[in-house]
Amino acid sequence: MKKETENLPFVKSVFSDFFDTGIDKFFDFNLDNKWFKKIPATNIWSDEKAYTIEVAAPGLKKEDFKVTIENDMLHISAEKEESKEETKKNFTRREYNFNSFSRSFYVPDVVSMEKIDAHYENGLLRLVLPKKEEAKKNGAKKIAIS
Repeated sequence: MKKETENLPFVKSVFSDFFDTGIDKFFDFNLDNKWFKKIPATNIWSDEKAYTIEVAAPGLKKEDFKVTIENDMLHISAEKEESKEETKKNFTRREYNFNSFSRSFYVPDVVSMEKIDAHYENGLLRLVLPKKEEAKKNGAKKIAIS
């Protein structure tokens, strides 16, 4: 949200304390916002044999992921905690970083739940959800438009 006083720094500094409530920051939903960066990019597609879900999550290890199915919902989550410490003569610096995400997807009843396969390599988690045999035979149905 652009304010009219952005080109007038003096006017902005004089009145910002009185008029700036911070509400404009609450409604600033651009995709560069730090809150949106915590959700990894996900691709989902289907062919005649299976549904495939790919989650881009570089920097993680396969041990960081938890993948579960409960009540026809596939839950994918990951957590990573890091800490760094640097000690010098006059100071000690400690940094802690904790990142996590969670995504859930509905799994249709045409999926063979016991045959779901997950693989993580080069920052990409790939889940293949094979379709049951009867779903493969039925295929797509054409719907007439009236």
